[in-house]
Amino acid sequence: MTPHPLTRRHAFALAAAMLAAAPAVQAQSDTYPERPIRLLVGYSAGGGVDAMARLLTPRLSTLLGQQVVVENRAGAAGLIAGDLAAKAPADGYTLLLGDSSTLIAQYMQPKMSFDPIKSFVPVAGLFTLPLIVVAGNDFPAKTPQELVAALKARPGHYSFATSGVGTVQHLGFELFKGKTGTFVTHIPYRGAAQIVPDVISGQVPLGVVSATSALAQAKGGRLKALAVMSPVKLAGAEDVAPLAAAVPGFDAAPRVFLLAPAGTPDAVVERLGSAVRTVMAAADLAQVAAQQGAVPAFEPPAELGRSLVQESQRWGQLIREQNIVAQ
Repeated sequence: MTPHPLTRRHAFALAAAMLAAAPAVQAQSDTYPERPIRLLVGYSAGGGVDAMARLLTPRLSTLLGQQVVVENRAGAAGLIAGDLAAKAPADGYTLLLGDSSTLIAQYMQPKMSFDPIKSFVPVAGLFTLPLIVVAGNDFPAKTPQELVAALKARPGHYSFATSGVGTVQHLGFELFKGKTGTFVTHIPYRGAAQIVPDVISGQVPLGVVSATSALAQAKGGRLKALAVMSPVKLAGAEDVAPLAAAVPGFDAAPRVFLLAPAGTPDAVVERLGSAVRTVMAAADLAQVAAQQGAVPAFEPPAELGRSLVQESQRWGQLIREQNIVAQ
């Protein structure tokens, strides 16, 4: 059937508009970036995620020829920054430094204004922030295998402290419990600052904390670093075995990654990803990151996209199975 003339004219107009827009988009991508880029961080200055932003941005600024400026928008476990980034123009000038909490939040906060997967395009995986299971010096275990044995020997006797319900610290230990068939009571704290002192004093037998919080006290003999929740040993802490030694394949390390608003041109994402790859390949990066308790873990966009979906699904399944709800 012959199209109506008006319909044909509209089709031609649409095609012409698309052809006209394509060179403009390509030109924008070819000259990107032409002005400073803001990197939204959902936490206050001085924390682990913010430290990764401060490590990344000077090096990235040099490579891109424009300043990458950290903008801290703390609150709601990173959701304020996520919301701002998701609603920003998809032009590469507003980026989000996401972390595993961003993926978990969709299952804990049903009224979220954005989808951590669909609202963004992956740019690059950056770091992991290893967690360590710590115990008081009187705890009857020194290794991951002995930890499992101690928990199985006295079901429900022990408790573990984390920085809150639904954090990676909490969910990681719940994952460990599920894989080992152990029963340990969770004690959520309002942040991590008091966990290490309470483990040292015996107020709580076990805690899950960052590597930087744990290792200095462990090396000073004030507590035991029983296991790292990453699958490999940490540089500078080779005497702390991974939980994977007792639970093969176990990995519950929070990750930090770079996202751009959905719809950001592929060429812009490629430009950013290439610059990040160069930054992450620097010979001194691992040593500098280790001082902040981080491990470089670069992933290109496609690989990051797949791993974010997998991690999101893993946490979602655990939250549903354990009926974990926000408090």
